[in-house]
Amino acid sequence: MTDAEDRRTLDEQEKEQVEPVRPPDLNQESNRSATRLELFFDLAFVLFVARCADVLAKDETWHGGFVFAAVLTVGWWAWASTTLYANRFDTDDAVFRLLTLAAMIGVVAMAASVDKIDESTGRWFALGYVVIRLALIAGYVRAWRHVPDARPTARLYLIGHSLGAAIWLVSLAVPTPARYWLWAAGVLVDVVWPTAAARLRDAVPLHLEHLPERFALFVILVLGESVAAVVTGLHDGEWKSSVTVTALLAFVAAAALWWVYFDLAGGAAKRRLTEEGEEVTKHGVHDFYVYIHLPLAVSLAAVAVGLEHAVLHGADDHLTAGTRWVLGISVAGYLLSAAVMQAHLGRRVRGALLWPGAGVPLALVIASLDLAPAAFVGLFAALLTAGVVTGFVLHREGEVRTAKV
Repeated sequence: MTDAEDRRTLDEQEKEQVEPVRPPDLNQESNRSATRLELFFDLAFVLFVARCADVLAKDETWHGGFVFAAVLTVGWWAWASTTLYANRFDTDDAVFRLLTLAAMIGVVAMAASVDKIDESTGRWFALGYVVIRLALIAGYVRAWRHVPDARPTARLYLIGHSLGAAIWLVSLAVPTPARYWLWAAGVLVDVVWPTAAARLRDAVPLHLEHLPERFALFVILVLGESVAAVVTGLHDGEWKSSVTVTALLAFVAAAALWWVYFDLAGGAAKRRLTEEGEEVTKHGVHDFYVYIHLPLAVSLAAVAVGLEHAVLHGADDHLTAGTRWVLGISVAGYLLSAAVMQAHLGRRVRGALLWPGAGVPLALVIASLDLAPAAFVGLFAALLTAGVVTGFVLHREGEVRTAKV
């Protein structure tokens, strides 16, 4: 690029910054990455995931696990649907920023009330979700108005988000537990229409460089809960020797979980997206990519709860059955989700079965063992570390092919 072209590009960027309001347009420029506003938006979800983890930490039963998974699913879809809009239509103008900040207010309301949805404050959870929907509806109205080629896609998103918001608003007048059924119906409606939009012949394409970066950042966000769990466990466990050993092993396990996604499953998925380009839209591959991250995120958030309790009680003779099974089932769920992602999107079934697939039954076997906390967490750390080594071997033998995430 010549100096004149460089100056012209800078002049265009400066002009865009001077113009506070710009109509949305399709974002298809190359080398696009997450914006500072998107990272700021993610901070609200850090708090939301942490509060969801508190729900499970207080009730390590099947009931507590179901409530935890349900509320985290609602929050995850709120994040994912907002991300899908920004992926296509982020203009970073004043209107887009204000709509994003308004959605953040909704996330804050959901986070502050998520542990008391069965009380009167549960209405704030519902209102928070509605606020996020309203911000998205306003965004898609702008896209429908200014981007004619996007109207068929935007129309279906508008229908889904509007119906979802309406059902959640109605739920405010309905007592529990019927209210929860309306919430489920609202999310289902909210998901179905955007999924149908992706199958339109003239569907607006997603930006397939930006998409995997955003979802990888969400994985990092949830993995951060495991690091925070180690810190909390160490602090509250008063640095006893057995607590410290358990904390070190818990960190090794968390680091290995990071490796599983970024060196195997997530990398294989990104390679498929970047290789096929717009073809992934025709075959629904990007839908699978988006939705497989839900069980990944839920499992990772639950892993943090199990690790925190294991470290905190590192000086005890053994862990409660609840803590053992929370950690075991969540690790198994994460490995299973990663294996499915790697097998389907990476199109290497054998490699995915060898790892992470083989780790699923082994994680459940470890969960059944009533051991001292350090030994228990140590087995998980050993299993996951062995998986990292197996991943290197799979790479070398061509059983998994990845792109850098």
